[in-house]
Amino acid sequence: MLFISGIWFALIQCLAALPWVWAIDPIGMSTRMKKRDFWQVFGSTILGLAAGLTFLMKQRGDSTVLEGYGRIYGSILHLQLLIDAMIVLPHLLLTIWPKGGAVAFAAFREAIRQPMFWLILILSFFLISFSMILPYFTFGEEYKMMKQLGFDISMLAPTLFGLLAASISIYDEIEGRNAITVMSKPINRRQYFLGKYVGILLSCICMALALCWILTWAFHIKPFFDVLEDVDDSMPQECRTALTPFFSNLGISSQGESLAIGVANWVGDACAHHMAMLLVFGQIMVMLGICVALATRMTFVVNLAICLIIFILGRLAPVMVDVTSRTTQDGGTALQLVHFIAQLMNTVFPALENFDVGPAVVREYQLTMTEFAGYVLPVLGYSIIYTLIALFGGLFLFEDRDLA
Repeated sequence: MLFISGIWFALIQCLAALPWVWAIDPIGMSTRMKKRDFWQVFGSTILGLAAGLTFLMKQRGDSTVLEGYGRIYGSILHLQLLIDAMIVLPHLLLTIWPKGGAVAFAAFREAIRQPMFWLILILSFFLISFSMILPYFTFGEEYKMMKQLGFDISMLAPTLFGLLAASISIYDEIEGRNAITVMSKPINRRQYFLGKYVGILLSCICMALALCWILTWAFHIKPFFDVLEDVDDSMPQECRTALTPFFSNLGISSQGESLAIGVANWVGDACAHHMAMLLVFGQIMVMLGICVALATRMTFVVNLAICLIIFILGRLAPVMVDVTSRTTQDGGTALQLVHFIAQLMNTVFPALENFDVGPAVVREYQLTMTEFAGYVLPVLGYSIIYTLIALFGGLFLFEDRDLA
C-alpha cells in the first residue's frame, strides 16, 4: 500500500512534467511518444520516483514531518503547473483564435524572452524574500505589513513590465514599418492590436503567478522569524480546513495521507492568495489596456509618463472626492469647483484604489473567503469593463493611424 501511494504521487509529477518536456523539442517528442522505448523510460521514471517517495515515507513516518514534505511536493507541482500554463495557454489561444492568436503568441514569446522580464522577476523575488526579515516596528503587526508589501510588489512588478513592453513593442513596430509586414498577411488591424494586448497580458499574468508562488512560501516562512507573534490568517486556514477532508480520505496508506494533507495545506494557501491575485490581474488589465491604446500614437517616453500620471490620479481621485465632499459642507464656490473636478477625475480615471489588497489585510477582524470573493469579483468585473472601453478607444486611434 505504501508503494502504491508513492506511485500515485510520482505519476502526478511525471504527467505534469510532460508539457514542458514537450516544449523543449516538440517534433522529437511527438516522434518519440510513438515508440515503445519512450513509454518504457516513462514507466521506469515513475517507478524510480515512487521508490524514492516510498523510502522517504517509510523513514520519515511522523505525520507532522510528512505534512511538511507534502507542502514541498505541492509547491513543486504548483511550479510545474505554472510552467505548463505558460506553454499550453498560448497554444490554446492559437487554436481558438488562429490569426489574432498568432500575433498574441509572437508577442508573448517576445515578452518572456526579454532580459527585462527576468530582471524584474528576479528583483521582485529578492524583494519579497527580503521582506520576510525586514523589521517593520509595528508592535505585533509585522505579518500583516509584510503581506501587504508582498502583494504590492506582486502588483507593481507585472504592471511595470507590461507598460514598458507595450510602450516599446507596439510603437517601435509601427514606426519601424514592421506592422505593415505583419498586416500584409491575412491579419487586419483589429486582430493585430488585440493580439498584441493579449500576448503581453499573458506574459504579465505569468509573472504575477510566479510571484504568487514565492509569496505563498514567504507567508508560510515569515512566522518562523517572528515566533512571538500570533499570526492568524483566516482565509488560508479556511481553505485548508475545507480541502483537508478530501485529501485525507484517499484510501491510501496513513503515510501517504499525511503527505496528501501537506499538499492540501499548500493548495489551500495558494487558493487564498490567488483570490487576492485577482485584484492584481484586474489592475494589470486596466493599465495595460490604457498603455496599448496610447502606444498606437505616443512615443515610449510620453506613453510611460501619461500612464504614470493616470496611475497616480487613479489612486488619489477617490481620496480627493472624500476630502472635498467634507470641506464643501461649509459652502464656497471654489470648494464646490474643486469637488466637481475631483468627481470628474474619479469618473474618468480608473479607480485603482479598489485594487488595493491592503484594506483586506490590515484590519481589526479577518475576512472569510466568501466575504472577500464578494468584493473581488465585482472589482474584477469593473476592470474588464474599463479595459474594454480602453481597447475600443485604442482601436479607434489605430484605425486612423497611417502605417505607410
